[in-house]
Amino acid sequence: MALSRLMIAPSILSADFAHLADEVSRVERGGADLLHVDVMDGHFVPNLTVGPPIVEALRKVTKLPLDVHLMMTNPEAFIKEFVDAGADYLTVHVETCPHLHRTVQAIKELGAKAGVTLNPATPISTLEAIISDADLLLVMSVNPGFGGQQFIPSSLQKISLARQLIDRTQSHAALEVDGGVKVENAAQIVQAGADILVSGSAIFSTPDYGATINAMRQAGESMRKEVRRTGAVAGRR
Repeated sequence: MALSRLMIAPSILSADFAHLADEVSRVERGGADLLHVDVMDGHFVPNLTVGPPIVEALRKVTKLPLDVHLMMTNPEAFIKEFVDAGADYLTVHVETCPHLHRTVQAIKELGAKAGVTLNPATPISTLEAIISDADLLLVMSVNPGFGGQQFIPSSLQKISLARQLIDRTQSHAALEVDGGVKVENAAQIVQAGADILVSGSAIFSTPDYGATINAMRQAGESMRKEVRRTGAVAGRR
């Protein structure tokens, strides 16, 4: 079931880390719904970013839910640390979790919401067995590792398949999309079925974060209304 309203989650990967508290305050005032935090280990993806101390620091300066995406080979070893630091959502990759049900349950038992995600080349079918347990399904629309990449066009079909899986199984999972999301393609992504748009450089590279967030939300919500009116959903066959 789709969320009642479209949500925007700025990704701090593209924020100015020298003024991180101010950057967070600006997107919070600008209407952000979540704060997306990319954790990269330099092994599963070719980049190193932040760990639990940054999540803990963010928790002290914002009331926004912290949406923490673990791009790591061994996320199970750090679940408690990230939840204790203040993560509201913890998302793990199907590619790195051989015991995915156990990992998802461990996240939930610690009081956080559990998300599952997959890289662009991994099929949606890998989520069939876990979708009923997940709180969040994240479709990567770029190969993870770096901000500022271009949206992969074939991701629209994949988002649509994810939406169909959620609806068919009557899952309560929200559908999130991350990678190359910007004002110009927000409508297409929402048309395919997204509930949450993660956007980094498309927000943090603009002078007015609030105006960009609002423009992205308006584009998406307008498309949502059109889909409800006409049933025209991108990528569905």
